[in-house]
Amino acid sequence: MTTPIRLTTVFAVLLLFALNAVAQPADLPEVDALAKEVAEKGWLVYGARSENGTWDLFLSRPDGSQRRNITNTPNAEEAAPRFSPDGTKLLYRRLNRGAEINHDKWGFQGNLILANADGSNPVAFGGEGEYPWATWSPDGRQVVCLFPKGIKVYELNSKSVAREFARQGIYQQLFWSPDGNWFCGVANNQGESWTVVRVDAASGEVNAVRKYQNCTPDWHPDSNRIVLSSRPAGQPGARGYGYTQLWLVSGDGVEQQLLYGEDGAHVYGGAFSPDGQYIIFTKGPKDGSGSEDSGAPMGIVRAKDTPMITGESPDLRKLHPDTKNGPVLMLEKAWEPDWSLLASCEENR
Repeated sequence: MTTPIRLTTVFAVLLLFALNAVAQPADLPEVDALAKEVAEKGWLVYGARSENGTWDLFLSRPDGSQRRNITNTPNAEEAAPRFSPDGTKLLYRRLNRGAEINHDKWGFQGNLILANADGSNPVAFGGEGEYPWATWSPDGRQVVCLFPKGIKVYELNSKSVAREFARQGIYQQLFWSPDGNWFCGVANNQGESWTVVRVDAASGEVNAVRKYQNCTPDWHPDSNRIVLSSRPAGQPGARGYGYTQLWLVSGDGVEQQLLYGEDGAHVYGGAFSPDGQYIIFTKGPKDGSGSEDSGAPMGIVRAKDTPMITGESPDLRKLHPDTKNGPVLMLEKAWEPDWSLLASCEENR
């Protein structure tokens, strides 16, 4: 018996074809099965273009269903939402209408906003450019911010500085590990830029995780590994610079594993579901994550199906011959998606 195809999955597959991915009609049941598998596994929050052309924040189930605009602000642009660890709150940045979101410097832009997980009760935590690169502490009671002169940890209830220390060369994408023991970020390190580093939260000791053309790091739920976007040196294609892939790297930098890639595509914004079973990312044909335009289609794969390569990708397959096959659930265009299993975001009817 043929598995029935849901409308959300049909839309996802059409996007998959548009990106020259490998899904063929025979793969539709596998994509549909993945959509059903993730449908009730919490919520996604992400920035996307609204009908009026501004960037708003949206919630949806991981299969793309129950999608709704939760900011709907025609006079502002919202970006980079992040669920609190307990799933009850959001933080994000709000920019003036018409402001271009810089995919490398967005953490320095706009106001830091705190809101409930469903977008209700948004409150400005600071003014324009204040609390740059703010991200949650593991207990959700603090935010850590990255400044040109150092890193500061703020108490949410008082805005007082609980702690400050050197930034260790980090200049973007600062994140705190779920266990509270580490920070990661993109840094100038040992004479190289675009290096992802790990910093010991107690001692301040820093080590390189992956060098040369890396960005958008985020933590695996086990706090021992980091998912990041990487453009390895010496790749063919893209005017000699190669394409951006998703990698999983141990915190000490010893273990390096390709997760997902495709010749002709740039993969950014990778994040694991909180249970570590799935990976979400955005994939587009251009360098950068698409924030200056309309983002790029989101994709979801099973962690157990990685390492995975899609498309014909002869160059990439030659470098990584032992990859697996698995479905890719493609969703709408977005930027910087985040995933929570704990958030309660049902719409009040």
